[in-house]
Amino acid sequence: MVVRKIGVFLIVLIVVLASFSYLFAEEKATGIHRISMALSYTDIKVPPGENLNLDLMFINRGKMGEHVYVWVDKAPEGWKTSIEGDYLEVSGLYVPAGTKKVLSFLVTPPSNVKPGKYNFKIVAKTRDGKYWMRESATIEVVGSKGVSTGKIQLTTFYPVIRGPVKGKFKFTIMVKSGLDREEVFNLLAKGPEGWDINFKPTLQSTYISSIRLQANQSKTLEIEVKPPLSAAAGEYPIEIKVATKEAEAKAKLKVILTGSYELKVGAAKGLLSIDARPGKPSNVSLYVRNTGTAINKDISFTSFKPENWKVQFNPPRINFLKPGEIKQVEVVITPYEGALVGDYSIEIKAKGEEGSQDSVEFRVSVKASPVWGWIGIGIILFVIGGLILVFRFFGRR
Repeated sequence: MVVRKIGVFLIVLIVVLASFSYLFAEEKATGIHRISMALSYTDIKVPPGENLNLDLMFINRGKMGEHVYVWVDKAPEGWKTSIEGDYLEVSGLYVPAGTKKVLSFLVTPPSNVKPGKYNFKIVAKTRDGKYWMRESATIEVVGSKGVSTGKIQLTTFYPVIRGPVKGKFKFTIMVKSGLDREEVFNLLAKGPEGWDINFKPTLQSTYISSIRLQANQSKTLEIEVKPPLSAAAGEYPIEIKVATKEAEAKAKLKVILTGSYELKVGAAKGLLSIDARPGKPSNVSLYVRNTGTAINKDISFTSFKPENWKVQFNPPRINFLKPGEIKQVEVVITPYEGALVGDYSIEIKAKGEEGSQDSVEFRVSVKASPVWGWIGIGIILFVIGGLILVFRFFGRR
């Protein structure tokens, strides 16, 4: 029995080794390549003058090592590119079977680069020339440079932002010193009256009015802009300035206010309670008012009600409400036929654009059906009549 088990094990082992040998031989004989090339990022947004260092990965999933040649096949005019490994520029590499090699794709834009999209293409091939790999990347230069004396460079990213009045607007800028020494740079902003404008370090909540930069150092800052609630819809320019005693740089930003989105819902008659009967519809009137400064469109209604109850709206939605406009909505509430006598709560919510919403809660008092009242009266009369008959019958005796 033991000899038989050992024999079976050896047969299985031989079959497995033969299969691997066959696959390896087939891969070698047919020239199958199982290597791939990929960039860590293929669509990137950067400010003007930003250098890039992207990972260029080669993954060999085959059973043979691969010799690969690689080069930058396409780059915009004026841009400098190179492929490096271990701080050395390379044009070829060896990737052992079942491993991954990572190179660096370095990109340096020209000093006069303009905002826009720039396309790059990297090509690689195996040593036998039978297998080619291609990878593309798009680098978008965003933002614009402000007016500068040459000693301060001020770059703005997305200089125009739009949104509702209640929102906070965050702009991002990069300040680069062109001085040959350390210096303190003052941060100034000029906007519409009543607007709150503050500078702060990126991803921090502390407001600042100046920054210290080393020679030729650059730093990214955020500008937080908050308009007053009374601001009307429209376009509002903001000017920022970075200055020292010797130099200054200016840039223009713009906030486009689309107005605020707010709704108010209430009972038309001011009463937040109604009476209802099981299985019978009851009506209540609501008003919906646009308390914002922008037109609110496609206002819908929802209800939070007891199980098996029905709540219907007429109209089922409001197409639009102008600022200050009021419209009335009829709500039909039908309690469940088996609802017990008592008080129930129903919440009705109106929801519009940009997260605007409001709700109102009603107390519904379910009353007993009048049929039960008549049945009760009938039972009482029946009992009284029965007592009268009993007294008469026993009174004679």
